[in-house]
Amino acid sequence: MGYAYDHDCPFEAFITNLGKYNEGALVGEWVKFPTTAEELQKVFERIGIGSKDDFGHPYEEWFITDYDCYVDGLYEMLGEYENLDELNYLASKLEELDDHDYEHFQAAMQVSDYTGSVKDLINLIDNLDKYEIYPGVDDYSDLGRYYIDEVGVMEIPEHLANYIDYEAYGRDVAIDEMGQFTNYGYVRDTQESFTEYYDGDRESIPDEYKVFGTAEKSEEKTSVLKDLKEKQKEVSVKSQVKDTVEKTARSKGGETL
Repeated sequence: MGYAYDHDCPFEAFITNLGKYNEGALVGEWVKFPTTAEELQKVFERIGIGSKDDFGHPYEEWFITDYDCYVDGLYEMLGEYENLDELNYLASKLEELDDHDYEHFQAAMQVSDYTGSVKDLINLIDNLDKYEIYPGVDDYSDLGRYYIDEVGVMEIPEHLANYIDYEAYGRDVAIDEMGQFTNYGYVRDTQESFTEYYDGDRESIPDEYKVFGTAEKSEEKTSVLKDLKEKQKEVSVKSQVKDTVEKTARSKGGETL
């Protein structure tokens, strides 16, 4: 995928330690999206999330100070307290688009009503069929000529072709279809329903796209397994001690509890 300015990712976010920021220090790091749980955990460690201040209070909160976006129009749609899992989900879905669908998405972003949140943008990627794009049709005159000459909505005798007001006809078509011109050509809404595939719940994000909290869960799981093994080891030792005591008691003709 070729993003703007020859970058190899859809966007980057500058993740900042909120506690340090409130103390007057800008401590943060640029993160390319999509990323991984392991890489994000390393970033948190480097910027001090999880460490403690001079009073022993842990730095637990973060926010996004800035973005570098290489998808046209995306910068204005992202906020400072976005969900990191959602950002990663969006970036991953953008990475999965081929060049044709990527341009389709950028055109749809310029006309769609579903761009108010990262959740909307994720769903927009899965609703591109709702928008029909005509590349190279950049104004009313182009639109009029396309419908008359290419689509053939009406037959114009050759000797009358120079008298046709293509611009006026194109304007009427755009008004009737509620179409708009974008940097990628003319776009019209097919009036198909917009389906919400992603409801905004973190649990609805496929596990392979989740990056926030995954490392902690992994450590917690490891800790639980470690505790279980210790308990199993303890039970085994107690069992061995009991067997030894019983054998000793039997050899002395005594009883065991």
